[in-house]
Amino acid sequence: MSVLARSVGNAFRNKIRTAAVVAVLAVAIGLALAMLVANQAVGAKVQELNASVGTTLTVNPAGGQGFEGGGEPLTTAEAETAAGVANVTAVVGTKALRLQTESATSGTTTQAGPGGGFGPGGQQAATVTTNLTAAVDAGTLGNRNGSTGTTTDAAAQPVRTLPITATGIGAEVDTTGKALDITSGTGLGDYTVADGKALLGTTLAEKNSLTVGSTFTIADKTFTVAGIFDAGTTFGNNAVYVTLPEAQTLADTPDELSTMIVTVNSMDNVDGTKTALQSALGTDKADVTQGQRNLETAVSSLDSVKNISLVAFIAALATAGLIILLIMVMLVRERRREIGVLKAIGARNRTIGLQFVLESLVLVALGSVVGAVIASLASGGIASALISSNTSTTAAPTTQRGGGLAGAMPNGGVPGGGGFGGQGGPFGGAGQLLTSVTASASPGVIAAGIAAVFAVAVIGALVPALLTARIRPIEVLRGE
Repeated sequence: MSVLARSVGNAFRNKIRTAAVVAVLAVAIGLALAMLVANQAVGAKVQELNASVGTTLTVNPAGGQGFEGGGEPLTTAEAETAAGVANVTAVVGTKALRLQTESATSGTTTQAGPGGGFGPGGQQAATVTTNLTAAVDAGTLGNRNGSTGTTTDAAAQPVRTLPITATGIGAEVDTTGKALDITSGTGLGDYTVADGKALLGTTLAEKNSLTVGSTFTIADKTFTVAGIFDAGTTFGNNAVYVTLPEAQTLADTPDELSTMIVTVNSMDNVDGTKTALQSALGTDKADVTQGQRNLETAVSSLDSVKNISLVAFIAALATAGLIILLIMVMLVRERRREIGVLKAIGARNRTIGLQFVLESLVLVALGSVVGAVIASLASGGIASALISSNTSTTAAPTTQRGGGLAGAMPNGGVPGGGGFGGQGGPFGGAGQLLTSVTASASPGVIAAGIAAVFAVAVIGALVPALLTARIRPIEVLRGE
């Protein structure tokens, strides 16, 4: 009988004990794999954050904050100045619009909010008409925000419709600098020309029964839907993107920008670039804000989760190795007579030791199969539990609005109301950055984890395998 066949047979010699050992190994291996999956997911999220919003600065007109703010609009010339600052890799200009739904129905008005329409940073956003219907109903909050204050009778207030956020953009990114998630169709192509193409949020397109290739109007101009995007939030999907020149033409403000998204080449250079950018543009012309602080809070928490999951993975691996060590030591002692007989008939120490190593690997293989199933089912919950425990103590107490598409807030862009760089802005939700981590047991991660388990199992089985070399046939047989 071959060594492998004998090892497999020995592994199932005592079926009850084998089942118990496999069950214990499965729990340890499953926990190890789940922690490895969580570690990989968190590591990928940290890289994603560092590669996107972590290196982004936002430039708003100086003094533009809420409906009481002021200042002068940014210009394309200032965007060129920003592009020349050291360590700046890209500058994307935006132009905020508010699309007012055309309505001939009496008693229907468009929600304007306190002080009229305001865009990123609080500067005035041009309001133009459209035949689109907003995908978000005004509801209690919308009607309350739009109340004139002349009456407390809600029934006496006219029915309101919310405006639609429209943003002219100079590249295929959202207003945080992250790539747009286009679910159907394509981007706008050449973002430097006014070509009558637009991108619509999923809910806005659904509300108006529009698909790729459909048309609608803004300020009596016909636009074709080039693509449909998903911002991930209801507010963010009640939005339209057009090219920057198109938005500037619609607003009749050539060369004006509502805000600028500046990408820095490294997180290490963000602070220095922020200072240099502010100096180049002038404190009286622009306010440079950075969403890195809340991001650093999120990344710090994610790093903690990553370290915890790594330590837990190592501990679970060590536990699996210890289980194998103890089981195989017990088996060696239990089979002393059998080992002595094998040696007496000429079996070599290497062959006998290999038999015990292979037997341990059979047990580990069975435990790994069950453990992989456990990991695939539990990894998401374990990662969420680890992240939630860190979020409750480290995440900033702010929320993200509009998924980064807060081109013009329905509340008029009041301070902290969700404009760029404010508390509620696209970088204000460290908690959302944490909780957006998705852990899934990919085959590659599971395979790497199982390989590590087998390596530890071999190490754990070598010690008892070497003990077989110390067993002398004459001593065993004399005891009989």
